[in-house]
This record gives sequence, structure tokens and C-alpha cells, in this order.
Amino acid sequence: MTTDVAAPRAGRREWVGLAVLALTAMLVSVDVFVLLLALPHLSADLGADSIEQLWIMDIYGFMVGGFLVTMGGLGDRIGRRKLLLIGAAAFGIASALAAYATTPEMLIGARALLGIAGATLGPCTLALISNMFRNPKQMGLAIGIWSAFFTVGAILGPIIGGVLLAHFWWGSVFLINIPVMAVLLVFGPVLLPEFKSPAGGRIDLISVGMSLAAILPFVYGFKELAKNGFELVPVLAVVVGIVFGVLFVLRQRTLADPLLDLSLFKNSVFTVGLVSLLAYSLLTGAVMMLATQYFQLVDGLGSLAAGLALLPGMAVSTVAVLVSPILARRVRPAYLISGGLLIVAVGLLLMTQAASSGGSGLLILGFAVWCLGGGPLLSLGIGQVIGSAPPEKAGAAASMPQISNELGAAMGFAIIGSVGAIVYRSTLAVPAGVPSGTADAARESLAGATTAANGLPGDVAGQLLAAAREAFTSGLHTAALISAVVLAGVGVLFFVKCRHIGALGAPAEEAPPAPADEAPEPVSGTPAG
Repeated sequence: MTTDVAAPRAGRREWVGLAVLALTAMLVSVDVFVLLLALPHLSADLGADSIEQLWIMDIYGFMVGGFLVTMGGLGDRIGRRKLLLIGAAAFGIASALAAYATTPEMLIGARALLGIAGATLGPCTLALISNMFRNPKQMGLAIGIWSAFFTVGAILGPIIGGVLLAHFWWGSVFLINIPVMAVLLVFGPVLLPEFKSPAGGRIDLISVGMSLAAILPFVYGFKELAKNGFELVPVLAVVVGIVFGVLFVLRQRTLADPLLDLSLFKNSVFTVGLVSLLAYSLLTGAVMMLATQYFQLVDGLGSLAAGLALLPGMAVSTVAVLVSPILARRVRPAYLISGGLLIVAVGLLLMTQAASSGGSGLLILGFAVWCLGGGPLLSLGIGQVIGSAPPEKAGAAASMPQISNELGAAMGFAIIGSVGAIVYRSTLAVPAGVPSGTADAARESLAGATTAANGLPGDVAGQLLAAAREAFTSGLHTAALISAVVLAGVGVLFFVKCRHIGALGAPAEEAPPAPADEAPEPVSGTPAG
């Protein structure tokens, strides 16, 4: 029987080491938001066209998603601290190359290198946290702190980006990475332990290629479907990704030392945790995208004001992910996560009550409520996924929540975004007097309707905008309602499958009977091994 007392407690060195790892996590989040602000500046300076701008933005996420499985498995084999430090050095060098890029192609290449290096940061930091904090209460709090720093980065990103771009050139948003990576390189060898699997063999390069051929086309295809609707090339890309994903799985089954140990998925805690994280990313990310469009195109807020409208929710999320591991010392994680997902559903239902004008306040409130409910999943859910894996597989396990996030975001924008678009087009009532070509542009999107209205007489333009805003709001309502229902169902699933797991550090209790070939599950909130 495993108890909290039996697990070794981390000391000052581990907590200071966590601060270094959390600072790295925050930087990754800051990077996304500062680049959004810098994109108009660097595009004008480098002469980047619209396609090049998209690749400047997207290539980083493609590379991170494509290399997560590889980096998680590689860290298990060569050492998690070693790979993290190699990745930090590469991240710093690539940041300098991006800052001083002289052409769009050079910047795209630098961003690709940043993505490959960035793929080492998440799996290695989470796996090291699982090594440093073996006490379940401390591990839960440590992952909560790590998760909170991601949210803090989202809050600070627009502020830091605005200050830098007001006083320096656009390359400064990349140079801020270098001091943080330098801190990691200096203090990492002193504060962070090394860990690698004692039985780790050589990495299978064919599996690496298959994982890239599965994830990259899949993510690319869904992102393109979200932007342009159903077109042949994105659909083929998704199909290619699925085919290589199947081939990847089949190969892993035949290898003595697979890149990704599929036996991890026999553990229901691991699998249900991943499914929950995937569903949360898929459903809420798309609704948030629609909400930000509402702020700007329906209520007329500027881009900065629209970003600031999300800050109350992000602040609530920061508190929620920090408090959840503390509450989990007395309340079973499944109760907190399942209850939290029901709260997320309530927040989404609040958003379905927003009117077609003046509804920003209700959207801000709904977003804050859902961020409150999402806190337990974002901190405890990640902990459950990593804690359910053996220590020697923690690197591979730590890559999976991030892959769920990447895949979920891409699929959500395409699927839920498409639902919103379909409702918009089917409910838009184009007023009389609008030319057919203008009406067709208006039916494409609310942004198209806004542009089309500029060339119409005042009365007709007002009627078209009112109808378009009403139709867009209906699409937002539908997307939020679907997301609320599905996430409530995911909450029930998590409760049914994981309710046997005790509070963090509580004595173990007997888990429900499992099939003979299923891996044993941790049942006390204590990491496996």
C-alpha cells in the first residue's frame, strides 16, 4: 500500500529547479502572443506576402507537433536533462537567426528550427518534474505551477510584445528567448537531475519518419480545412496522415524497443486523461476563436481590446490550475476534473445567451467560468497522464498531452469552426437590394460581409451587417452548445473511469478489476513506479 509518507519529498534544490523549468514554459507561451503582434511589422520589413505570413506563423507549431513523439522517446534514451539542454541551446541559436532574418524564407527556416528545438522543452520538462517530485502532493503542485506559467505567459505576451515593439524593432521579440535559455543552460546542470531509461535502446529512425509523416500532414490538413473549407489537398493531407499513423502503430507493435510504447494506452487512466485533454483542446479552442471574432466584428472592439477581454479568464485559469492540486489532497482528482468539466459546460452555455450586439460582457463572463472549470483538467489531468506511466517511459508519456493539444486545436478549428460557418451561411438572410456578387461575399464569412457592406448604401449596409452579425452569433451559440454537451459527457466518462483514484497522497485502495493484459493503474494519485 503506497502512501504519501512513503514517497520522498523534494527539497529546495528541486523547487528552484522547477522555477527554471516553469520560466521556460512561460517563454513558450509568451512567444506565440508576441509574434502575433510582431507579424505586421516583420511582414512589412521583409516583404512577406500572405502565404509567407501563414508559414511564418504555422511552421513552428507544425514542427513542435511533428517532433514531440521523437523528442519524448529520445529523452528517455539519452537523458532528459541532456536533451533539454541541447534543445535550449538550439532554441537560443534559432532565436538569434530569426531575429536577424533578412528574407521571409530565412525567417520561416529559423522558425522551423525553433519548432524542432521547442519540441524538446515540453516533454523533457514534464518528465523531469516527475523525476524531481516523487511525492504525489508535491508533484501535483509542481505540475500545477508549470501549467500556470503557461497561462501567465499568455497574459504577459501582449504586454511584453507591445512594450518591445514600441521601443525596438521586430527582431527583439525573438531575442527575449536568449536570456531565458541562458539561465536554463547555466543552472540546469546544477539544479536538474539526469534520468534516462536503463533499458533504453537505439531510436528507430523509421519510426521517427513515420511519426513525422503522420502528424505533420494531419495537422496541416486540418488547419487548411479550418481556413479554406473542404478542398482536395487538405483532405488528402489528412488521409496521408491517418495512413502513416496506422503504419506507425503497426510498426510499434513489432519493435522490442518502440519509439512510443503502445502498452501505455492499456492503462485507462492514461487513455481517458489524453481523451479528455484532446476534447478540451478541440472544443474550447474553436469557441474561443469565434468569441474573439465576435468581440471585433460584432461588438467592434479593436484587436488589443479583444485580447484584453480574455485576460479575466486567463487570470482565473492561473488561479484554478494552482489551487486544484491543493484541493486534490483532500478531494479525489476525478471529482475535481469531472466537476470542473461540468463548470466548463456552464460557462459555454452562458455564451449561448449572448445577443447579436452588446454581448461581449456575457462572453467575458462565460469564458471566465469555463477557465475556472478547466483548471483541474489542465493541472491534474496532465499529472494523471504522466503519473500513470512507468518512470522510464515518462518522457514519451509527457509528449502525449502536448500532442493532444496540437491535434485537438487543429481539429477543433476545422470541425467546430466549420459548424459555426455552416450555421452562419444557412441562417444569413441577405436583405433585398444587395447585388448577387456582394451577397456571395457576405455569405462566405462575417468578415466578408463587413467588407462587402462598405460598398453599399447606408440603409442596405446596415441591414446586411445586422443580418450577418445575427447569423454569426447563431453559429457561435451552436458551437458553444455542442462543446458544452460533449465536454459534460467527457466529464462523466472521466468520473466513471477514474473515480477509484484516491486523493493525492491518500492510501491506495483496490482498483476495479482490469483485463489480464492491462497494465496496473496507480490508484492513490501516486506516480507509477
